[in-house]
Amino acid sequence: MHSIMATPTPDAEGYDITVRVGCHLTYEVTGSATLLLNVKPRPDRRHIVLEESLVLGQNLRTDVFDDSHGNRVYRLQLPAGRHEMRHDAIVRVYAQPDNHDLMNTAPLPPADLPPGVLRYTLPSRYCDSDKLGRFAWEKFGQVEHGWPRVQAISEWVHKNIEYRYGSGLPDLSAWDVLQRGYGVCRDFAHLAVALNRTFNLPARYVTGHLPDIGMPDPENHMDFHAYGEVYLGGHWFTTDARFHQPRIGRIKVSCGQDAVDGAFSTIYGGANLSWFEVWAYQIPRGAVAVGDPVDFTKRLDNSWTVVTDRAR
Repeated sequence: MHSIMATPTPDAEGYDITVRVGCHLTYEVTGSATLLLNVKPRPDRRHIVLEESLVLGQNLRTDVFDDSHGNRVYRLQLPAGRHEMRHDAIVRVYAQPDNHDLMNTAPLPPADLPPGVLRYTLPSRYCDSDKLGRFAWEKFGQVEHGWPRVQAISEWVHKNIEYRYGSGLPDLSAWDVLQRGYGVCRDFAHLAVALNRTFNLPARYVTGHLPDIGMPDPENHMDFHAYGEVYLGGHWFTTDARFHQPRIGRIKVSCGQDAVDGAFSTIYGGANLSWFEVWAYQIPRGAVAVGDPVDFTKRLDNSWTVVTDRAR
């Protein structure tokens, strides 16, 4: 078990909403398997992890590394049997929505991009932007380059691709989604990211938690969420074609060129995911600790009203 308690910095006073996020995963293994697990929130200026715990089965051989995108990955060796993984965290987030601090959004030409950002302009397995060039220029070629074009792409995907919960498939690329016309958040993210790349705008795939702060979800879907980020003016900005409106409380877990880099788990060998539970909900500050039972009676979100810690 890995347990971390973070001491808030003086800047933590600017983070006015408290959120609980986590997941509970169970794997059934026949023979043996290797598991890559990617569920720990990344350090990010938009949130502060106050407390978290990570339980990785019992006495499993484990090593930890940061991949080439900066994601924290746990590699576990799973013998035959049942193995339970659980991550739980209390996080403080800004009460302001996405991109509230939108700064210089001038697009940078490839000649001026940082070398580590260049790869996010290129086609990848699921963001096959090389197949989308003609379509992208026909639809968005007349839109001003930069943030206006990013927004136009997000709006088009939001309005023209139907969201169908549970319709995701592991082998669909952005081109496939465009032809099919529907998908899940992963598919929306792949298509929006790929379309931005056709204009040499660096765009990356992001996964994380998104509580329903200021936006109720009648179906109460709690799952990992996928969206995109675009690099403009030296900064990464959020673009989320699934909702196409600024949201509050995103907690980033991973990023990369596409879902290959952002998978919460990658399995080598004979292992099946037999139980999958994710939670992401606002709580009263100080009312819940990591390891407590998940109790939605203490939930403050899932309504149009945004309640901050200061207002309570």
